[in-house]
Amino acid sequence: MAAAIALARRGQARTAPNPNVGCILVRDGRIVGRGWTQPGGRPHAEAMALEQAGDAARGATAYTSLEPCAHQSQRGPACSEILIAAGVARVVSAVADPDKRTNGSGFNALRTSGIAVQHSVMAQEAKTAMAGWWSRETRGRPFVSLKLATSLDGCIALANGESRWITGEAARAHGHLERARANMVIVGRGTLDADAPRLDVRLPGLEDRSPRKGLLTRGTAPDGWEVLASPHAISDLSGVDWILVEGGAATAAAFLKAGLVDRLLLYRAPITIGRGLASLGDIGLDRLDGAHGQWQRSDTRQLGSDTLDIYDRADKGL
Repeated sequence: MAAAIALARRGQARTAPNPNVGCILVRDGRIVGRGWTQPGGRPHAEAMALEQAGDAARGATAYTSLEPCAHQSQRGPACSEILIAAGVARVVSAVADPDKRTNGSGFNALRTSGIAVQHSVMAQEAKTAMAGWWSRETRGRPFVSLKLATSLDGCIALANGESRWITGEAARAHGHLERARANMVIVGRGTLDADAPRLDVRLPGLEDRSPRKGLLTRGTAPDGWEVLASPHAISDLSGVDWILVEGGAATAAAFLKAGLVDRLLLYRAPITIGRGLASLGDIGLDRLDGAHGQWQRSDTRQLGSDTLDIYDRADKGL
């Protein structure tokens, strides 16, 4: 299952409106097929794995990071149907599909055909891997990561606005990787006017993964940018499941104040600035005890001389 979930991550931000799913087919202790949801949502992970396995799929166990779909589509057959037709003996899934068109129906179709079914295996890990789609399906909005690149004392720029570069090359490269994993990057008007950011992906081989560009403003946006009048407007975006908010301080604060940040990426450089620009504006906090217990650190990495701490909301909502 861990391998299936790892495959699912390959499709992050590329499969909308479908979830990014992974599938592993195992027969006689040997992997005979593997697949993950392809760009645009087709083929599905199970279809890709079954095509690779061919006749070896008969009698195999399929490990899927999501319940095989059961609803009909003009784009292809239901995955539960093709697993049955292929003659797999057992299906192990991480989590049931929350889509009401499938929810439980995929498992029922498999069992009715005599296929053994097991589910709830590494469920939270699978939800995390497809958090963008899962959030959209269950909460009606994309999954939001907020990036903050600061000095040790929490500044994002000098008092005169100079901010290039606080973090080093390795940290900036990781930030580009995060862009490649998003459908949209959002900044505010102040950041647009001050920095004219490109918001593209400048990593060799990943240039085609540059996301859409969103501007948090009540005004207009340049060509190639999409206007969001408020943080809650992300719920109306089509084809966007994964969002990366890059700033500045007012935009970051607006998303935090609205309760829409699911994940924090805190890049810290080993420098102090003193009288500089703070990384956040007002987030509506009026009592210190209200700040505790909201975030849990999930990862720490050293990126050159900089440190990256990743925090998830204590109540992930997934």
